[in-house]
Amino acid sequence: MRIDAYADPGTPDRRGGWRYLAWLVRRQWPRCLAGAVLASVWMVLLAATPYLMARAVDHGLEPGDLGALAGWTGAMVAVGGVNAWLGMMRHRTMTKVRMDANFRTVKVVVAHATRLGAALRAQVGTGEVVTIGVGDVQTISGSLTAVGPGVGAVVAYATVGGLMLSVSTRLALVVLLGVPLLAVALGPLMGRLQGRETEYRERQSVLTARIGDLAGGLRVLNGLGGKGLVADAFRRDSGRLREQGYRVGAVTSWIQALGMGLPMLFLALVTWMGARLAAQGHISVGELVSVYGYVVALGWPVAFLIEMAHQLSRGVVAARRVVAFLRLEPAPDEGTREAPAEPSALHDPASGVRVLPGRLTALATSRPSDATDILDRLGRYTPSDATWGDIPLADIPLPQIRSRILVAEAEADLFAGTLSSVVGDQETNLRGAGSVDLRLRRVGATSHNAAADAAQPLAADELAPLTQALHAAAAEDIVRALPDALETPIEAQARNLSGGQRQRIRLARALLTDPEVLLTAEPTSALDAHTEATVADRLKRARKGRTTVLAATSPLLLDRADVVHHLVDGKVAATGTHRELLDTEPGYRALVARDAEAEAAAGQAAEEGEPAR
Repeated sequence: MRIDAYADPGTPDRRGGWRYLAWLVRRQWPRCLAGAVLASVWMVLLAATPYLMARAVDHGLEPGDLGALAGWTGAMVAVGGVNAWLGMMRHRTMTKVRMDANFRTVKVVVAHATRLGAALRAQVGTGEVVTIGVGDVQTISGSLTAVGPGVGAVVAYATVGGLMLSVSTRLALVVLLGVPLLAVALGPLMGRLQGRETEYRERQSVLTARIGDLAGGLRVLNGLGGKGLVADAFRRDSGRLREQGYRVGAVTSWIQALGMGLPMLFLALVTWMGARLAAQGHISVGELVSVYGYVVALGWPVAFLIEMAHQLSRGVVAARRVVAFLRLEPAPDEGTREAPAEPSALHDPASGVRVLPGRLTALATSRPSDATDILDRLGRYTPSDATWGDIPLADIPLPQIRSRILVAEAEADLFAGTLSSVVGDQETNLRGAGSVDLRLRRVGATSHNAAADAAQPLAADELAPLTQALHAAAAEDIVRALPDALETPIEAQARNLSGGQRQRIRLARALLTDPEVLLTAEPTSALDAHTEATVADRLKRARKGRTTVLAATSPLLLDRADVVHHLVDGKVAATGTHRELLDTEPGYRALVARDAEAEAAAGQAAEEGEPAR
């Protein structure tokens, strides 16, 4: 059975950590059964070697029968060869078991994260998801050694106990009662380890989330002079995590120490009892040799049983975290009415904003959060009384809304990959990608004025959908500047691009989907005035006849809008065109003038040598 990383992982058992581990075993039971059988035979044959050795001594060496000695010796060599092959197959099989559990857990976690969608961030922190993906998945897969060596250890232990019965009932009882006594001694430590491990994982997820926040906002913190304060807080939190790790390590070290020491005491007792029995003449020399061999052979099963208990203790903690994540549910979708068949107006009663179909509508407010809240309500990311046509958005099935209304966040995530895949690597979008690349390079190579070329519209029949989106977002210069154009690798969150470049890439990605309704906030806030004007013109042309809502205070964008809603305290204070509001609304005029002064200052800084964005 091969491992298919793209197959359906199945429906996980979310009733608890132990049940989740059992589900992983059931999903690949033939492979787990094979691992258990191979491990059992391998360990039993380890115990068979002392048995064969005892026969060689008693029936060959002691009576001087060279033929019997050679026969039993040959049997030991054959058993050793077979066992070497079994050990290799056992290890290979258990590696597949662990990898299957790893891939399966990753797939169910990623699939559930996708299912949660926008509700993910509201229910669980980024650090929790990262900790599950980085640490818990590995711990869970490692705990499945219990189905191979663990089962084999139990079988081998019982087999050795049975073989010891042929030597001495007293020795057999000591062997059979030894492991239960070890379990009683180590049980409390295993329980303590689970508690310490759980607390450690919780602290780890919090710190992981903080690392992600720091990585994303380090430049801002440095500019505000807060880097030192945050570094001190992080140092304190990481110190607490380290101390918790020491406590986990202390319990683990006791388990490992007792796991090594107690079996040795137990096996030493068996050896001493066997020697006494031989000295008293109750067992033969060969049987004494077999007792020594059984003691050595018992070392493997006992060690595996203790390791199995340790791994299962850690694995169930990790599985509980995965199960807790899988139990999260998105907001219920109770929509039963069909969305409007034709483009229709969107209305948000809470603010009074009405978005007419086919228009470019702008929301201007001094509080960006007010505009963002309106976009979230119109995109049904938060509960509201918003309507689409005459139908409440809450009554429309969510898939219909998502397929026609797109809310493009200003800080939407950008995943690592080539530039074409970051924007949207769909087969239809990349049709003619070779000509796209040549067209972009040709513009860059023949022009003496890249900015002028960027402002010139290209013929529509020369543009594939991907390039149309890049052109509308005025992002051709990004492609030209990269060494491999569209195939240049882009880091996660596009960290190897500037803020303005990232903003244009996000806009291009949104435009590439060509939604019926596009809702976006501050799509040009990180651009210089010249580039922003280019984007405003091209965006209006690209979205002609489509419904578009922009939350912005830039006069360059507002001047291109068909309708502008001036918001005060989250409600519509005035509606009109940009120029009409400038003439009639002092508050709007003050808001736009403030933004225009900021743009002028940014343009002057660029002329004085500051880098363009």
